[in-house]
Amino acid sequence: MSDHTLLSHLDNLTTPLLFDGAMGTMLHARGVSFDACFDELNLSQPALVADVHHAYIDAGAQIILTNTFGANRYRLARHGLEDRVKAINQAGVELARRVILASFKDLLLAGDVGPLGVRLAPFGRVQLEQARDAFREQIAALAEAGADLILLETFTDLYEIVEGVKAAQEVCDLPVIASMTFTRDDTTLLGNSPAEVARTLHETGAHVIGVNCSGGPTQLLRILKKMRAALPEARFMVKPNAGLPEQVGGRIMYPAGPAYFADYTRAFRRAGASIIGGCCGTTPEHIARMRAALDEPPEPGEQNNTPLVVLERTEDLSPAERPTELAQKLQAGKFITTVEMAPPRGPGTQKVLAAASMLKEAGADCVNVADSPMARMRMSPWAVANLIQQSVGIDTILHFPTRGRNLLRVQGDLLAAHALNVRNIFVVMGDPTAIGDYPDAMDDYDVVPSGLLKLIKHSFNTGSDYAGSDIGQPTAFFAGCALNLTPKNPAREIKVLRRKIRNGADFALTQPVFDPQKAVAFIQQYQNEHAALELPLLVGILPLYNARHTAFLHNELPGVSIPEPIRRRIESAADTRREGIAIALELIEQIRPWASGVYIMPPFRRYDIAAEIIEAL
Repeated sequence: MSDHTLLSHLDNLTTPLLFDGAMGTMLHARGVSFDACFDELNLSQPALVADVHHAYIDAGAQIILTNTFGANRYRLARHGLEDRVKAINQAGVELARRVILASFKDLLLAGDVGPLGVRLAPFGRVQLEQARDAFREQIAALAEAGADLILLETFTDLYEIVEGVKAAQEVCDLPVIASMTFTRDDTTLLGNSPAEVARTLHETGAHVIGVNCSGGPTQLLRILKKMRAALPEARFMVKPNAGLPEQVGGRIMYPAGPAYFADYTRAFRRAGASIIGGCCGTTPEHIARMRAALDEPPEPGEQNNTPLVVLERTEDLSPAERPTELAQKLQAGKFITTVEMAPPRGPGTQKVLAAASMLKEAGADCVNVADSPMARMRMSPWAVANLIQQSVGIDTILHFPTRGRNLLRVQGDLLAAHALNVRNIFVVMGDPTAIGDYPDAMDDYDVVPSGLLKLIKHSFNTGSDYAGSDIGQPTAFFAGCALNLTPKNPAREIKVLRRKIRNGADFALTQPVFDPQKAVAFIQQYQNEHAALELPLLVGILPLYNARHTAFLHNELPGVSIPEPIRRRIESAADTRREGIAIALELIEQIRPWASGVYIMPPFRRYDIAAEIIEAL
């Protein structure tokens, strides 16, 4: 392949070219610390780097990347190596070339160029010309040493990668692949959409437009489709991570396996990718399975350059395509356990975070963060939800009442939640202020829960506000509604539920259920009148604490009715706490066949009770 250019191969493709996989993942697996300078290993431990190249060549990769991702003056300066830019980059090319020649295979060698690792103006102190000069220095060394093409990858700043492309054009005539990474809402860190990125890189002169790293194959397939829709005549590369990383036993682990990557390789080919590879977490095993998938004959009618038309985002996207763990787990059919937590009354969050950590260790999938429950003053819930997600690493569901919010505040609060990466929203009316700490506080609202669902799913998630004005980019909320499975007026509850489903509800959280047979009867009535209720139901489970607590719930809490046999069990129990847990577990077993999960509401903030129930499950 070395006798021909990358572009000539792309012009005559019958199947995508295959890049290799992660270099850093493999070096770390061989004992190199993440604190070390991986690029310097080209000089100090060339055999280690060569071993990784050999493994990817044996796996079937057609394009090999140099070990030079961070070999620019700014990143090397952190290790005192800023004067070794040329030596490290040239060593990376020469080392990889020797391995390729030794394999007796016709392969391409790509000079790998990553972001500078510093902030550029106007958001940082490094000027664009300074950045371009640093790129010129690295790319010139790669080209001089004999690279076949240049790959600029994993950039988050569109301004920066444009400078990289221009630098390559100034110092060499090699083909340039320009690839960016995206946040979980399918935009760059600075808010650029896939379509905007594709058009800008194409206009700048990149020969191939890429997307790499990011959240994994599912997200990158979605972004690839959006880029091709915006620029169907362009060539595209896709290199996903092996899913989202997690830390296990002090090691960084990636969940997506080789077989999963093989499936997505076929999907990437169908979507029109010209080059496919692997990013963080991928191994020679991933590349080997991708090679096997590409070697399969294309499906009838499948063409690599088939025009593609997709929508940027609609409310009809499947939950698996939404950027929340809750949505993905529901789509996969996992039985969900989520626990309600109340925000603190003061500025301290230590107890909340400790409780959330305990729930995660017990096996909870999600934490519900209530908003001023019982109309009592609490910390803003989206701040608590963000802290839990960042500090504990568990998904959250933000309770979002319409009561007490006008349309300006509703929309501003939604944008704030989205900016904090809080995407699971539970839309509810909220408790009236008359029962809380401030009975004279304003209690008005401009939109009811079904209307707020419509605003979220039909406006915000398609890129506009209530007035139809552009908000810059679509949001990616996964929105839930409230439901009473044992209502006094089933006909009215069904009518309201139908409206919520039409307006885009993705799931429902229910009132506490103490009579599963009545709940099943309600679901059956809905099915008889309409169709099967396919909305995922997270059924409310409220563990009873003692006889007084039980009597209060039965007599004073609207929408809750506790059957007499359960009340008698609590009244006669020697240990009411243990009996309440036992009843909760029995109820869960009864609702498990038809529910998508449970929504546990621990009494009196006794999160240890919720943890005990989850562990018992």
